[in-house]
Amino acid sequence: MLSNNTLEYIAVLEQEFSRHANRQLALQQEAYLRHQFRFFGISTQQRRALQKPFLQKSMLPPKTEQHGLVKVLWNKNEREFHYFGQELSIKYLKATEKEDILLYEHMVANQSWWDTVDMIANKLMGNYFLLFPEERKEHIDKWLKSNNIWLQRSALLFQLKYKDKMDLDLLEHCIRHLLGSNEFFINKAVGWILREYSRTDANWVKKFVRETSLSPLSKREALRLIS
Repeated sequence: MLSNNTLEYIAVLEQEFSRHANRQLALQQEAYLRHQFRFFGISTQQRRALQKPFLQKSMLPPKTEQHGLVKVLWNKNEREFHYFGQELSIKYLKATEKEDILLYEHMVANQSWWDTVDMIANKLMGNYFLLFPEERKEHIDKWLKSNNIWLQRSALLFQLKYKDKMDLDLLEHCIRHLLGSNEFFINKAVGWILREYSRTDANWVKKFVRETSLSPLSKREALRLIS
C-alpha cells in the first residue's frame, strides 16, 4: 500500500504529463513502436524537463515504496510513465537491495519492448549483479529457460558495460543456450554484447566467433569494430 504522499506524487506527475500532451506527436511515437503502447505525445527532452523536479532527492518517495510505486507506473497505459519509472529507479541505485532484482524482472517481463528493456538490463540489472554476483547464476538460468525473449535478452545485455569485469564463462553459457534462435532481438543482442566486448578484447571475440555457429546477424554485429 502506497502512502498518501506517494499517491499524490503520482497524481501530480500525471497532471503534468496530461497538460503537455500532443496528440499529433503521440501518433508518431505510437507508430514508431508498432502501436504497442499509448503516448501522451511528449518529446524526450520535454519529458525530462517536466519530470526533473520529481527526481530531485528531496522529492523522492522513500526507498521502501519503490517497488509499489514503479509497479503502479508500469501498469499505466502511456509509455511516458514507463520511461519515468525506469529513470526513477536509477535514483535508488545507491540503496539497491537484494530483492530489487524481482522488480527489475517484473519491469522487463511486462510492457516489454527494446526501448525499456535495454536500459533496465544495462543500468539496473548490470549494477545489481555487480553488487550481488552470487545471484547471477540462479536468475540468469531462470531467464534463459523462460522462453521470454526479453528476459533472455537481458541475460545477455546486463554485462554490456562490464569491460574487463565481464564474466566470460557466463557470457558463453548464455550465448550457447540461445544458439539457433530465429528471434531478431536475441540474435541482435548476441552480436551487440560481443561487439561491445571487442573494445576490451578483440582477439577473444574473433576466436569465439570463429569457433561458434552464430547467426549471420550476430556474426556481422560482433565483428563490426574488428578490422
